[in-house]
Order: sequence, then C-alpha cells, then structure tokens
Amino acid sequence: MENEKPIMNEVDNSSNEKVVALNHLESNGNAPISQKDPGGFTIPDPDAHLSAEEKAAIDKKLVRKLDWTLIPILCILYLLAFLDRTNIGNAKIDGLQKSLHGMTTGQYNATLSIFFVSYAVFEPLTNILLKRLRPSVFIPIIMVIWGICMTFMGFVYNWSGLMAARWFLGMAEAGLFPGINYYLSCWYKRSEFGIRAAIFFSAAAVSGSFGGLLAAAIEKMNGLGGRPGWAWIFILEGIVTVLFGISAIWLVHDFPDDAKFLSEQDRERVIRRLKLDQQSSAEHEEFKMKYVWMSLKDYKMWLGMIIYMGCDMPLYAFSLFLPSIINELGYSSTKAQLLTVPPYAAAAILTIVIGYIADRTKQRGLCNILVSFLGIAGFAMLLGSQKAGVKYAGTFLGALGIYPCIANTISWVANNIEGVYKRGVVLGFVIGWGNLNGIVSSNIYYKSPKYTVGHAVVMAYMIVCLLGGSVVLRILLARENKLRKAGKRDHWVEGLSDHHVEALGDMRPDFYYTL
Repeated sequence: MENEKPIMNEVDNSSNEKVVALNHLESNGNAPISQKDPGGFTIPDPDAHLSAEEKAAIDKKLVRKLDWTLIPILCILYLLAFLDRTNIGNAKIDGLQKSLHGMTTGQYNATLSIFFVSYAVFEPLTNILLKRLRPSVFIPIIMVIWGICMTFMGFVYNWSGLMAARWFLGMAEAGLFPGINYYLSCWYKRSEFGIRAAIFFSAAAVSGSFGGLLAAAIEKMNGLGGRPGWAWIFILEGIVTVLFGISAIWLVHDFPDDAKFLSEQDRERVIRRLKLDQQSSAEHEEFKMKYVWMSLKDYKMWLGMIIYMGCDMPLYAFSLFLPSIINELGYSSTKAQLLTVPPYAAAAILTIVIGYIADRTKQRGLCNILVSFLGIAGFAMLLGSQKAGVKYAGTFLGALGIYPCIANTISWVANNIEGVYKRGVVLGFVIGWGNLNGIVSSNIYYKSPKYTVGHAVVMAYMIVCLLGGSVVLRILLARENKLRKAGKRDHWVEGLSDHHVEALGDMRPDFYYTL
C-alpha cells in the first residue's frame, strides 16, 4: 500500500490510467482485495483475484450493459419532451394563430415565453428532488403531468387557455433535462460521459426531424372530431407521452447503489470505477445547504451559465422558428414541415461525433470553440442573404453549430464539478439559466421574411457567450491544472483527515479539470 500514493499522483485525470496502475499492483500480488480511492476510503474490488485482461473484459461488458439498459429509454423520453415543447412551431404554420381568434404575433411569442419562465424557475430544484425521490418515481410523475398538459393544449379555444397550458408544461418538463444529465453523470466516468450525453441530446435533433414528419402527417386529420389539424398534433403527441410516462415506472432505474438490474458485484464495480475516477456521485450523501453555497461561489458555475446561454438561446430560436423561416422561403405548409427534417438529422449526427471526439481527446472547450464557428457562419448567411438556397444552407450550419455544443457544454460542466448535490445544484442553475434565455428566443423573430433582429441576436449570443465564454473557461481551467500539478494547491489539504479531503470534491489538489 506504500506504493499506492505515488502511483495515484503520477497520473492525470484519466481514470483509465489509474485503473491500469492499480491493476498492475493487484496482478503482482502487492495489493489486498480492495484499494483506497484518492480520498483514502476503501473501495471493494470483487475482481481483485483476476488478471488485468480479465478485468478489462468484465469492465467492457459492464459498460455495455449500462448502455443498453439506460440510454435507449432516456433518449425516447427526451425525444418526447423536446417534441412536446417545440411542436407549437409546427402548429403555428398549420393555422394555430388563425384558429384562436386571430392571435397576434406578440401573443404567440408570449405563449413561447411563458414556458421558459416556469421551466427556468423550477429547474434548479429538480435535481434535489430527483435524488431524494429516486429517478424511478420522479421521472414518471413529471412525464405523466406534462403529457396531460400537452393533450389539453389541443382543446384550448383562446390565447389565455394556451398560456395556462404552456406554463404548466414548462413546470412539469423542468426536471427532465438537468435530471437526466445529472443521472448519467452518476453512472459513467468523466471520459465516458460526453458521448452518452451527446447520444441522449441527439434525441432533441431527432425530435426536430420526427416532429416535422409527424406534423405533416397529422395535419391531414384536420376537421376530425371537430378539431383542426394543429390540435391533433398536441392531442396525439400528449397521449403518447402519458403512455410512456406510465411505462417509465418499470423502465427507468435508480442510482447505482440501488439499481435492481445489477447484481451486488456489479453495483460494487460501478461504484469502484467512479471512485477511481475521482467521483463520489454513486454514493448516498446527505443534503446540506452548504452545497448550494459552494455552487454559488464556484466561478465554473457562472461561466458555465454564460456558455450554456450562448447555445441554448439559439437552440430554442432555431427549433421554434425553423418551420416559419422555411415557410417564408415560399414553400407550402406540408413541404415546409418536411424541409425541417434534413438540418436536424445532420445536427444529430454531428452531436454524437463531437461527443465521441471530446471524450477521446478530453478537449471539450476546444470542441465548443471550433463548432461554434459553424453556427456563427450559418446565421451570418441567414442574416446576409435573401436567396432561398443560401438561407436553407444557413439553417444546416446553424443546426450544426448549436446542437453539439449543448451536450458538450453540459458534459464539460459535469466533468468539472464533484459531489452528489453540488453537481446537481450546478447543473440545475446552468441549465435553468440557459432555458430562461428561451424568453429572448421567443421574442426576437417577428419581422418576416428577413428576421434581421432574430438572426443578429442569435449571432451575438454565439459570439460573445458561447465562443467567448468557452475561451475564457478553458484558459482558467488550464491555469488551475498547471498550479495543481506544480503543487501550488497542496496546502489546501494540510492537516485534514481523509474524510475531509474527499469532502473538498473538485477543490482537492489532486482533482484535475477536463479542458
């Protein structure tokens, strides 16, 4: 055990290197059945008697099991959530405004804004509820509630009814996106989280494609049951959400220490691999207000909020108004719905590719910086030209520059915040603030067909917040890593017990940030 400390200090934040180092000790008979994590706590190892190759095979099989059990259902849930919050854009070009007594553009934008108010207000609280109520209880409850809200949106007869429905829809949906990202971070190592978050978020881009196709088909139900086509978009998609919400009781699993689909040994393996990755998120931790204050004093949270607003506001502007933008190019309602599909499909592919690259290179900030240039170029094309071909190409670049940065930013923030509740609070604030900027998205696209104000504001957000914020955060994290490697932060743990050292989370001198 005397050789353990130097080995742990020699490696960076790559958990794979740590596992190799520990496996080398174990395979040579120099280690007992368990090792100590960086904070000094014993980590049970059910595979201590196996060779490094056998351990690697078991680990690969375990991760594959987690992927097939967790990821598919989460993708479906988020696809439904994003479809339900943005299908109002499809309903608009199918006659929503005319049906509701000639609803004005200002009133329509208000219905978009009200969603983000309730969504952002309740979002910072939801990860605490998720942890305390368990995912298998919390997620089905909010899904059924927002599915009911969605269904009743198909029966509104005036603007005030639509406003009320959108308020409650935002409140119910508030817990899903931050909750699932936090949930995934409690299952996977930091070097594995990005690609999973990207696959999960790609469901949003898929929902854009799926939503356009679905809306084009559903609008043909116009007049059935005395309801217009746009109403059937809300009714049918709401019913599907309720049904999936009920099934989520059995399909959504709890955190690693309680997951029923894992054996006792597999639960120990999951917790062990997270602890060796400098994470304590798999274990129980009592909630204290100090975690909120720790979050509020952390500059990474505030910069994360700036970066996330730089891609989240453009995301909602794009998804809510893409059907209208294409419709203004002179295409019919049905064709406009169908033409929204290709940009989303391209965005879904690039989101997964960037997630893979960021995981392998551990350069999430650099990925944000490079991808943001695509979005900036796309909205510059939309702003500078009125040619249909150029503007449609601009929507492709816009989608490619926005969607990958959403998942990558959340992964970047999650990678660099340690502690069960602190990470939950930080993600809640970051995502909540980003979604609050959806109010801006809802009120900048009002002068068709040029939409000059809308495209200019989106560009400003991407240049200042997404690009500028990513550059600043990366510089600060690289500087801090350099100081920690040089031993300039070692005095933070002088005289502290192992327990108190671990409680420092990402403030531990041996915790290296992902750049």
